[in-house]
Amino acid sequence: QVELVESGGGLVQAGGSLRLSCAASGRTFSSYTMAWFRQAPGSERLFVAAVSRSGSITKYADSVRGRFTISRADAKSTVYLQMNSLKPEDTAVYYCAGLGSGIIPRTALQYAYWGQGTQVTVSS
Repeated sequence: QVELVESGGGLVQAGGSLRLSCAASGRTFSSYTMAWFRQAPGSERLFVAAVSRSGSITKYADSVRGRFTISRADAKSTVYLQMNSLKPEDTAVYYCAGLGSGIIPRTALQYAYWGQGTQVTVSS
């Protein structure tokens, strides 16, 4: 069982940056694939980025590749999402997700653990 708590969301102007954090409980954080998803009002929850258990493999949605960076710090049981060059279309609730497996899926249904979400709003 893993509990996830996101932080770091807020209001930022277009072109700005934010860093989201997701702190996990439990002693087996290193055995989890971790990911970020986002959901805008009236839309489905979409994949943003994922990182493998070792941290050596990362995957990104095309819409954020080159602007966002996912990383993990197992000693702190934390996964990060550094977001640069933010655009108004990045506005959404961002969710952290975890999966106790070596696979790195892009579909929300495959992740077993979820945080409560943090709001990111990018003004134009």
